[in-house]
Amino acid sequence: MLELLKRKLGKMAVGTFRSNVWDPVLITGQIICMQCQFLITLGVWVYALNILLGYNTSVDQLFKQADKGLFTEGPGKANTMAYALNCLTSAVGLWLIVGRTKHCLDFAVTTHFVHFIMCWIVNGHIPHTVSWWILNLVGITLMTVLGEYMCMRSEIKAIPLLAMGPKADL
Repeated sequence: MLELLKRKLGKMAVGTFRSNVWDPVLITGQIICMQCQFLITLGVWVYALNILLGYNTSVDQLFKQADKGLFTEGPGKANTMAYALNCLTSAVGLWLIVGRTKHCLDFAVTTHFVHFIMCWIVNGHIPHTVSWWILNLVGITLMTVLGEYMCMRSEIKAIPLLAMGPKADL
């Protein structure tokens, strides 16, 4: 067992900086974490904005499309603002959970697709309002672009060569 672990670690240590190893457990875990983060922060934003603006709060607001009118008065505006703010928060989630620029679009679309399936199940039909689709497309775009920006900023940071020792041979 110890020998197998040494061989595996030895193979991983040789020239595998940011290797693209297919790891379905990691990917599944990241999808679950992103979905949990998406729904929890959406609930927090909806709750906070409803309290701030004086509207009643309901779990249905996370999944029902009737309240997500882009230009309506009342709770629809609060839910639209909450959804937009949640996409900004989820971009931070992409940066912290996924951490790779080239995976941001994949995880943003997957997160919104799972949310679409949940809305379909809760509503009993596919969401049919144009405002719901516009809101989700804008949300995917915001989440992806900001997530990619933050991940790219992290990925291009300089690697300190002095940490390797005073005699780094380049």
